[in-house]
Amino acid sequence: MSANATNTSLSSNEIKNEVGLKSLALNNSQQPDAEKGEVGKDDEFEVFKKTKDGVDFRTVGWFRASIIFLKVQFALGVLSIPTSMYALGALGGALSVVGWGALNTYGAIVQGNFRNRHAGCHTIADMANVIGGKWLKEICGFLFVIAYILCTGAGILGISTGINALSHHAACTVYWSVIATVAIAVGGSVRKFHTIGWITWAGFVSIFIAVLIVVVAVTTRDRPAAAPQTGDFDLGYYIVAHPTFTAGMSASATIFISSSGSSAFIPVIAEMKNPRDYGKAVYICMAVVNGAYLSFGLVVYRWCGQWVASPSLGSAGQTVKMVAYGIGMIGLIASAVIYLHVAAKYVFVRILRNSPHLQSNSLIHWSTWLGCTFGLAFLSFILAEAIPIFNYLLALTGSICFAPLALILPGCFWLHDHSSWRKGEVEHEGESKKLGKVGRIATYWFHWIFFVLLGCFLTVAGTYATVVLIINAYKAGTIGSAFSCADNSNSS
Repeated sequence: MSANATNTSLSSNEIKNEVGLKSLALNNSQQPDAEKGEVGKDDEFEVFKKTKDGVDFRTVGWFRASIIFLKVQFALGVLSIPTSMYALGALGGALSVVGWGALNTYGAIVQGNFRNRHAGCHTIADMANVIGGKWLKEICGFLFVIAYILCTGAGILGISTGINALSHHAACTVYWSVIATVAIAVGGSVRKFHTIGWITWAGFVSIFIAVLIVVVAVTTRDRPAAAPQTGDFDLGYYIVAHPTFTAGMSASATIFISSSGSSAFIPVIAEMKNPRDYGKAVYICMAVVNGAYLSFGLVVYRWCGQWVASPSLGSAGQTVKMVAYGIGMIGLIASAVIYLHVAAKYVFVRILRNSPHLQSNSLIHWSTWLGCTFGLAFLSFILAEAIPIFNYLLALTGSICFAPLALILPGCFWLHDHSSWRKGEVEHEGESKKLGKVGRIATYWFHWIFFVLLGCFLTVAGTYATVVLIINAYKAGTIGSAFSCADNSNSS
């Protein structure tokens, strides 16, 4: 009698669950074990089914996934790290790049393992639903969308800066931002991650070459392009800097966001041929990204000091700036396209999930998808014009959105699946017993301190510091007014 009542209640809850996470109704033993590299025998629990009748989203291989991940991470971050190093110093900046990079890499693996244990999850918001229910899901979904809208906005700023540099500010900056927004919306409207794979390839290669050109060019100059060209000047290069709390926190948040885009990896898993290959894609991506960030950032800061431009492609003078932006424009557009696509895909799936229109070519399918992409692109444009400073926009995004998404939530995911480790016990059969009781207890508290608590601190302190800097910048006149036509590339 009691068992029947329990089964009836469970069935009712499944029906009411709007995301249709069937994995919640299964015993853990029925779910594929991500840590063992297992996947289910079929795709019953996946959001997108393998199909020949409609749109088959499940076509992304692990190497293509690694390129998509690279393009998510490598673009806006590498353009802002040299400026952040000026605030933190070479040593502090290097430690921040390595430390945040390592933590974000591990956090990405934790998210992937958790997602593959709960295969019905399409985004990090669905994963939040598993551990905290609907209220946490809605909060995380909001943060997720806002995060990538802000990132798209930063991409719009970067593109408008590049067009100003190439044209010597031939027209109002707002016009260039509108053109950038339309281009991003059109690119982001491609429905499948697999199809936009060529964009990510071209984008990564172009921005890598553009940054490399700037790195080589700054080492050939007697003094930075933005520094006084005659007489003595202060380079502003420090091994150890002594920033104020607000400057240090804002710079740290900017470096953190440069490798914290792992929440965008989760929707890609849902479109991978074999989700168990996720780990290989992540390790390749993060090794390349963090190595490039460290080397490029240190070289540009060493030769430019406080005279580094923001974005950093403008640090080697007008001619090199035009060459770099000309080559890197594809990369800037590709990054913003990926960010917009990720945000739009989340809203799209929320609207059409468990509907026959999700994978069909119907009018409802297309109108919903295009409404999501162009609607979110418009919001990104508004935010980009409201906060028209590249570094501050990234720092604000990192503190408000990515600290919860890339630190707090991954910590909570791990703690949810390893709750017995608090007492040193093994949670699931087959878990490693090599750590021993003390090791498991220490690991449990490591996730509490370096993910949950650190994430909370970065959210509050980073947001406070960035808001203070934005207010001060407006007072000092270093930030133009909203929807300003002024040149944001210093080319005119």
